Amino acid sequence: MFGIGEDIGIDLGTASVLVFVKGKGIVLQEPSVVAIDKNTNKILAVGQEARKMLGRTPGNIVAIRPLRDGVISDYEVTERMLKYFIQKTSGRRLFFKPKIIVCVPSGVTEVEKRAVIDATNEAGARNTYLIEEPIAAAIGAGLDISKPNGHMVVDIGGGTCDIAVISLGGIVVSTSIKVAGDKFDEAIIRYMRKKHNIMIGERTAEDMKINIGAAYPRSEEVYMDVKGRNLVSGLPVNISVSSIEMLEALEEAVTSIADAVHSVLERTPPELASDIANQGIIMTGGGAMLWGLDKLIEKRTNIHAYVAEDAVSCVAKGTGKALDSLHLLEQGLEGGNKRYR
Repeated sequence: MFGIGEDIGIDLGTASVLVFVKGKGIVLQEPSVVAIDKNTNKILAVGQEARKMLGRTPGNIVAIRPLRDGVISDYEVTERMLKYFIQKTSGRRLFFKPKIIVCVPSGVTEVEKRAVIDATNEAGARNTYLIEEPIAAAIGAGLDISKPNGHMVVDIGGGTCDIAVISLGGIVVSTSIKVAGDKFDEAIIRYMRKKHNIMIGERTAEDMKINIGAAYPRSEEVYMDVKGRNLVSGLPVNISVSSIEMLEALEEAVTSIADAVHSVLERTPPELASDIANQGIIMTGGGAMLWGLDKLIEKRTNIHAYVAEDAVSCVAKGTGKALDSLHLLEQGLEGGNKRYR
């Protein structure tokens, strides 16, 4: 049950939602998937239970991912999903509505920001504040961003890759591209269809990305047995796929991320660029864990790149830490009822 001061930080991601409760840490991490009965419009499952239904539902049940490319694509379902997660972390009865900070990609428009604030307020927030993902990721990774030193953060989630140079608590140069974990999965599905004439589902593609995915040649090749449906015969088949094939499948997507990092560095003031060269580029988010992506960025920029410890939860942790500075957020951040009534 929430006390008066128990505020919440939410990393509202395309692939997963992480909820941080002040004083408790990360209390929930579930996929951003909702299963709905089309006939009754009733929610049947949310999160992990709903993810199991992806690609396996009968006609009257749809498994929806209400966020696409880092932004809300289905407002009503997002609101219902948020309400479910807030109630799950706080107990059914909310005597005191919490203040909530939500992460958004650095490139979102005012309309998209407004949609997130409205959905969160409708889901049960007293006030909603927004924080940009690279800032939250940097705080969560343990960087001291308040000093006049340049830090470069590459946050690769499910829908967006946010790249930012941060100094004195603010973003100096940034870009946000819609190439991240989901695009990796799509590239694998396309490759399997084109190269092997096999249709695979989203979950299989994700398993392949995690187990044998590669953005840089592996020292030792790894293989995985993949089940799919043959597009010619229509029958199920089982084939072995190698990490070298994954390198080929993911080449275009990972190259566009490396190019985006390079272009942000080109626009970085020289003083900050030399700080980054000394400290390295920190990578956060689930997409950063793709094998060899840090090596690819290092090769492209000639600057050491490394994946943060506990990369998946950096943004949620940073959002949680930002709860301690709510008085500053109320002055500086896009904010709840101060800005949007």
